[in-house]
Amino acid sequence: MTTNLSNVKVEISVVLGRSVIPMHQLLRMGRGAVIELDSRQDDPVMILANDRPVAKGDIVIHGDRIGVSVTELLKGYQE
Repeated sequence: MTTNLSNVKVEISVVLGRSVIPMHQLLRMGRGAVIELDSRQDDPVMILANDRPVAKGDIVIHGDRIGVSVTELLKGYQE
């Protein structure tokens, strides 16, 4: 039996950091507002598949494009 995975869709998200701010402050923010995160520039990012953590990675910049290099598969997702 063969399985065709070409039509399976997976949403990939990358979490750069987190922040907790009061709702009233969020509602006052406008375009261009900066939200401080709890991480530094060189910290690894978390890679999520359908909102579930699957890997860690590093931010990679190529010219005007930003990508993520996978550095570690999390337990349960390794080959």
